[in-house]
Order: sequence, then C-alpha cells, then structure tokens
Amino acid sequence: MIIAERKPLPEIIANVRDVDRLLIVGCNTCVAICLAGGEKEVAVLGSLLRLARNNGEGLKLGQITETCVERQCEEEFNAPLAEAIAAHDVVLSMACGVGVQTLAEQFPDAIVYPALNTISMGRPEEPGTWDERCLGCGNCVLDKFGGVCPITRCSKSLLNGPCGGSANGRCEVDPENLECAWQLIYDRLSRIGQLERLYAVEPAKDWSTSHYGGPRRTTSAKWPSQSAARSAMPSKREDMRR
Repeated sequence: MIIAERKPLPEIIANVRDVDRLLIVGCNTCVAICLAGGEKEVAVLGSLLRLARNNGEGLKLGQITETCVERQCEEEFNAPLAEAIAAHDVVLSMACGVGVQTLAEQFPDAIVYPALNTISMGRPEEPGTWDERCLGCGNCVLDKFGGVCPITRCSKSLLNGPCGGSANGRCEVDPENLECAWQLIYDRLSRIGQLERLYAVEPAKDWSTSHYGGPRRTTSAKWPSQSAARSAMPSKREDMRR
C-alpha cells in the first residue's frame, strides 16, 4: 500500500492563507488505512484550519467544505466532485501524490494543493506502524533473494552480500531499528534450502526499468485498447437490423 503522512500545518496554512472557499478532499483507500487522508483526517484538518482562522492567524477561509472519494487516482471516482470543485477557489487534496496529480489533470482549471507527503510503499507491521518494502524499480529480484528485497531493505541497496558494517544481524545505518537485509536474506534462503543462490554474482542494478528517462507508462495486454473495443461493438445500424 502507499504510505503518506500529513504535511506540517504551517506549510498547509501558507498555501491557503488567502483562500476564501476551500474544498478538502480525502481519499478512502491507501491513505485512509495509514491514517493520513481518510474521512477522520479530513475532519481533523478542517477543524485545525478553522481553529487557526478563529485564533487570528491571518487566514481568510470564509468557507471550508470537507468531502471524500473512494480513490482519487481514478477519474471515475472524482467525477462527482466536478460541481463542488467549480464552487471553490482551491482544492486541498489529502491523497497520495498520484491522487493530487489526477485531480489537477482531470480538472485543469482548478487549483489543487497537496496536504500530504507521500512516503513509501510498504506493509503494516503493527497498529500505526508501516515498513517500506518496495521501491517500484520495475525489475523484481525477490525470486533470487528468498522474498527479501535488497534494493529496498538494504540501506545501501547491495546485491552481492552485506557491507562491512553489518554486525550481529543489524544494519550499521541504524542498528537499533534496522535489521541487516542480508542477514534476513541468508536466513530465509537457508530455511527454504536455496543457499546456493548466493553463489551467483548479481550484475550491477539496471535502473532503466525504474525512474529512468521520465515517468513510466504500463499497459496491460489483458485490456483491449479503446479503439479495439469500439470496433468490436456492433454499429447502430446493425443493432437496428436485429
């Protein structure tokens, strides 16, 4: 899941200080799960901005409207927002960076500001704690390393064994909080009987499948193109014949 956290309140206030009609839009998927941008967080941010306004911090904010959609990263869920967006001066998006950009592209005349900082892709470890697990590098190597990603979980993204600072299964970058990824890899491969994988020398990481040469576009062959879908549909004349 995508993990985010709310921006510092002073940073948000700086963007909306002179705004009269503000629309705060939450997202009920990833950022709701990590307690950053769901309905409750939208309500909290709205209350904080009203308090700041009422406490004489120089905010205009004559109208603050709060709402949520299921996923801001998909236009179909944002479509019902059209009327509300047109009726407000600024949209404050409590979605990840993808959701913020989707709103801005879908409603090109709207001013859309982010209320969150997008942190990582990870998994919940315990209530209120999420650990990063994937960098989205576009060339997954989990099959080679026992399901432990050295790109993400090794602080130095080493592919051929631990650095000299690894000690007692801990990472030298933060021994108190970080396990050595290569200790995890060794333990995992040993447990599943695949230690021989460590004899292979992994070449330098090919970052061309990651954020190299601009943003990536992924198209699934399972989905027909729009033109193919249209050509597969019967024409109106054919429908009338039937």
